[in-house]
Amino acid sequence: MPLTIDASLRTLSAGARSKGADERTFARLADVQEFLARELLEVEQALASACSEGPEPAVSAARHLVARGGKRVRPLALLLSAKCFGDAPLGEASSQRLIELAAVVELVHSATLLHDDVVDEGMQRRGAITARRLLGNGISVLAGDLLLVTALERTGAAAPALLPDLIATLRRLVEGEIIQLRGRTELDVSEGTYYRILKDKTASLFGFAARAGGQLAGASPSEQQALTRFGEALGVAFQLIDDVIDYTGDDSGKNLFADLGEGKLTLPLVLAVRDDPELGDLLSRIHAGDAELCAEVGRRVRDSGACDRVRERARAETDAALSALAELPATAATRFLEIVAKEMTRRAA
Repeated sequence: MPLTIDASLRTLSAGARSKGADERTFARLADVQEFLARELLEVEQALASACSEGPEPAVSAARHLVARGGKRVRPLALLLSAKCFGDAPLGEASSQRLIELAAVVELVHSATLLHDDVVDEGMQRRGAITARRLLGNGISVLAGDLLLVTALERTGAAAPALLPDLIATLRRLVEGEIIQLRGRTELDVSEGTYYRILKDKTASLFGFAARAGGQLAGASPSEQQALTRFGEALGVAFQLIDDVIDYTGDDSGKNLFADLGEGKLTLPLVLAVRDDPELGDLLSRIHAGDAELCAEVGRRVRDSGACDRVRERARAETDAALSALAELPATAATRFLEIVAKEMTRRAA
């Protein structure tokens, strides 16, 4: 049965309450979603269709994750980036390409989550048990693979000129994951390593989404570069706040110190260890398997003031994103992109 616009918006908006979104953030993001109501409905329909392409039980694993919604920030970024250049130049075929590519970026993101939950032995995702717990690790991996293949196929059919860019982005995503996984056995708390993971694993897909939206809407090369800078800065700010929430987000729906327990490098940890060498010794013991120390290290990171410093960096990234937007035409869409950037940084403020 096709989703109604109201049902689609409810599905999308549910994710805005996760990971520390306060009521103001929820309301502002709902305004953005209302602005794109028709397009987002079509994206949800495209996602539902994509998650039915393939054999069981892989499609059930994909649906289990994708149907739970989420903030859909990457599709929002793509659609709003396109609308920065107005609706007039977009015919029906161009509009459909935008919908397909908006679904593609969410399919890619969902695939990485299915894979991440296996790598990290994740227990919960979006308020439900993970697909790997429901159907097994093997099915979760293969469901992620299926979504990636579907994303490539849909890109090839709708916008083949974007395939090289998408493939390059996928390489960055995979390389970022490999470097992060390497940290399970090689303890490395350097900022350089942290930012390499962040820019490859998170910021690259945000940058692709914004750039692709602009390219499909006829943006000039310089405007596409501005959108790339916007998207990547948004992605960095988004992840920095996620890192803070791992230490402070008691009401966010995210288990406190989950990233720490999984051996993931986060910037609050990097900054706290730099200032307190004793934390490095405790972290080495966690790395060796002493998980009971996670709460103590987490509290010490939180008490160190590192989270406040990371929030300052997130605000600086948001400012960089807004500066890039200032190079684009002043439209309702650019104003809504400003809202997305500002509200993502405000989560669990």
